[in-house]
Amino acid sequence: MSLPVLADSVRLTADGVHILDRRKFPLEREWVRCGTAEDVAVAIEDMVTQSSGPYFAALGAMVLAAREASVLRPAEARAYLGRAADRLVSTRKTNNHLRKAVCFVLSSVDSAGSVSGTELVAAAESGARLGDERYRARSRALGTYTAELLPAEATVLTHCWADLYLVELVLAARRAGKEPAFVCTETRPYLQGTRLTAETLGEMDVATTVVTDGMGAATLASGEITALVTAADRVTMDGHVVNKIGTLGLAVAAHAFGVPFHAMVQAPDQAARTGSDVPLEYRDGEEVLSVLGHRVASERVRGRYPAFDVTPPRFVTTVVTDRGAFAPGRLGEYYAEGEPNQ
Repeated sequence: MSLPVLADSVRLTADGVHILDRRKFPLEREWVRCGTAEDVAVAIEDMVTQSSGPYFAALGAMVLAAREASVLRPAEARAYLGRAADRLVSTRKTNNHLRKAVCFVLSSVDSAGSVSGTELVAAAESGARLGDERYRARSRALGTYTAELLPAEATVLTHCWADLYLVELVLAARRAGKEPAFVCTETRPYLQGTRLTAETLGEMDVATTVVTDGMGAATLASGEITALVTAADRVTMDGHVVNKIGTLGLAVAAHAFGVPFHAMVQAPDQAARTGSDVPLEYRDGEEVLSVLGHRVASERVRGRYPAFDVTPPRFVTTVVTDRGAFAPGRLGEYYAEGEPNQ
């Protein structure tokens, strides 16, 4: 079975980084070409890509930055890459995947020593390949551990989530002889749940139902949901789950109706002890007043758009990582084996 489209939605070529425009998918399949690292940064800010897409886009952007810097002397080239990395990390401050992506490339360049020209580009490309491979491998492990938590015929409620965590969970469940069904929230204002998550599941022939965001609590109260499972943009060391706005409400409702909430993240963030240590992105409130480019509110009203919320650990059943499942209060055990390879 071939992977869904969104599992390979960023491509590095000789003329730039090509990104599948998730603002238009699946109604249109348009690729946006970014010729410079700055073009990629703007594309990430403008939501051309989301979920794991910015991670892979940042890997490609750092290679573009190396191409741009290849004519400079080694010290100047390294400084140029550092500025490009800072710019990319700043585009979406809540999710720390971008920081990990640029670190792969910078580490590879630094390991190569004082290089420029084609050697600089080769080192950047090597780091980008390693970052790609590691992310996919860790996502496979994450999917396997999450599938173990589900019974054979689970019905999973999820929120604003597509991409590799989702794909690997389904593949792992099937390897174990399980066939989960999914209920997806629509996830306003960009409708990622409807357009991205549900479409990805549909491509994989998974039984999929879409509900509006306001139907989440009632759906959990109905008794039909086996588990609430979402990705997490970041999980703090004390078990706070930072994810797309709306996750908190679903987690509270799941707790009220006895439905377990499993949050998927590759690793808890040692730089974030608790929820207040994670900067939350606020997007332009105008985005709330439109759907797919069509304004649905009058000019008399204003919008407010906190893009993420923070779910306290008391509403989280399990944090699933690439090293297994942990209770939110025991995430320090993740690092008993030492640091992961990013």
